[in-house]
Amino acid sequence: MKLRHAPYTLELRHAFGIASNTRTSTPATLVEFEHDGVTGYGEAAMPPYLGESQATAAAFLTRADALLASVRDPFQLEEILPAIDALAPSNTAAKAAVDIALHDWIGKKLGAPWHRIWGLDAAKAPVTSFTIGIDTPEIVRQKTRDASIYKIIKVKLGRDDATDRAMIDAIRAETDTPITVDANQGWRERGAALAMIEWLAARNVLFIEQPMPKEQLDDTAWLRDRSPLPLIADENVQRLADVKKVSGAFHGVNIKLMKCTGLREAHKMIVLARALGLKVMLGCMTETSCAISAAAQLSPLVDWADLDGAVLLKNDCFRGTTIVDGKLTLTNLPGIGVEKIG
Repeated sequence: MKLRHAPYTLELRHAFGIASNTRTSTPATLVEFEHDGVTGYGEAAMPPYLGESQATAAAFLTRADALLASVRDPFQLEEILPAIDALAPSNTAAKAAVDIALHDWIGKKLGAPWHRIWGLDAAKAPVTSFTIGIDTPEIVRQKTRDASIYKIIKVKLGRDDATDRAMIDAIRAETDTPITVDANQGWRERGAALAMIEWLAARNVLFIEQPMPKEQLDDTAWLRDRSPLPLIADENVQRLADVKKVSGAFHGVNIKLMKCTGLREAHKMIVLARALGLKVMLGCMTETSCAISAAAQLSPLVDWADLDGAVLLKNDCFRGTTIVDGKLTLTNLPGIGVEKIG
């Protein structure tokens, strides 16, 4: 039983801007779990603002490898993954890499993809949005034209009022495709946030993701009571324990494998969110088709998906879930549904 890991830099096709920063690459770590002649693949994608790095991932995965060496049965996820989680208080992306690799290994041993193991219909996978980062109006218009196959466009806002409005105007100059907005905590005054949401509501916007800083939960609850559009929690929701905490301030939650430690906890978060009457979105970082395909196994359970991370890359090293006419299309490959390329 062996856990291998190696650093890998994800190179973006275009510079990617959000409210707080712009980047052209994302550090990642690729993982392989090998046992009994079968290899499961996993991935940790680590945008710097989340506090993980290839160095911290390597240190954590070395500890995880030592723990896995004592495991007798890799099928015992409810024993193994809590023990992996207990190795450190953070390192959620590195934990997700282990979780994904173990799920991939189990699915391959069973000869079935995880959506079938969970009893889900792949045909019910939703369309995915395509994300446009903060940029000049000219670049935004070009990216909008390039996204013509997508049924929903996700746009990053939150830098300032003039930039936000220019971003939306640039997209609307090209298409009437529905938009979702991610403010990435960029709106800090609730009255101004409400005015912006009211302006957006008249422009075929479906919902607003994380409008205000996560520390301003009371302001977000105030905004929720008045907003004409649903509010979806992102930075306010990392792990399972956070779902109930935000149920009075948001209409839904965005679940990301890299933040919640992987598929096991993501599945539990979806179940809890539904019990609380919340909408559910599956999101991603910039990730290869490894992590994207893993998340896609859960996609028939959710209302919205933003799983375009792999198509933003120049150097995807896996083949798996694809996007056909804007819709997530899962493979029938066992496990998380990927094969390594290159």
